[in-house]
Amino acid sequence: MLEVRDLVVRYGTATALDEVSLDVGPGEMVALVGANGAGKSTLVNTLSGIVRPSAGVVRLDGRLAQVPEGRQLFASLTVETNLRLGAWGLARARRDPARIYALFPDLVALRGRPAGSLSGGQQQMVAVGRALMADPDLLAVDELSLGLAPMVVRDLAEHLTQLNRERGLAVLLIEQETTLAFSLCSRAYVLEAGRVVASGPSASLREDPAVVSAYLGGLPG
Repeated sequence: MLEVRDLVVRYGTATALDEVSLDVGPGEMVALVGANGAGKSTLVNTLSGIVRPSAGVVRLDGRLAQVPEGRQLFASLTVETNLRLGAWGLARARRDPARIYALFPDLVALRGRPAGSLSGGQQQMVAVGRALMADPDLLAVDELSLGLAPMVVRDLAEHLTQLNRERGLAVLLIEQETTLAFSLCSRAYVLEAGRVVASGPSASLREDPAVVSAYLGGLPG
């Protein structure tokens, strides 16, 4: 589904990504974890075509949609308008957000409200729904848990798992909350200072002493 090889991104003289390689298979949920400033958002913005790489190869078999860090909704526009914007360029029949309301029933009563008036969790539902309106084969979610209560994060995580299981949607979860990422995704990459420093099954990374020390508070498992 997604193949990244030796990706390099520079901002002036600063190297944000240094020969990063990763893969996401069809229907797979893969995590990319790392601290603030590791280059996670730069990577997903490069995959989405927002940032141009200096070197490397990105191959995508299918359609990618991004749930950006911080939601980035059009605050003054209604929930429904935000959702419909996700289907920009699709056939008119695919612009009906009914399928998103079926997935997130809480949004039905909010459809006419300005997106900026919603709670953080509600806004994240709109951001995920907007991305799903593009009918993606791969969903790149940048910081699902950012600024949200644990109960809200758990509900959103269950929706992602359901989409993956029932529709075969591939997910690249870019996440600072390592425990959440490892629990949702069977495989993960660890990004540090723009380089992949570890990768493999999440269960193995959870027991890796270096990963435990840096990202799991020194508590194996």
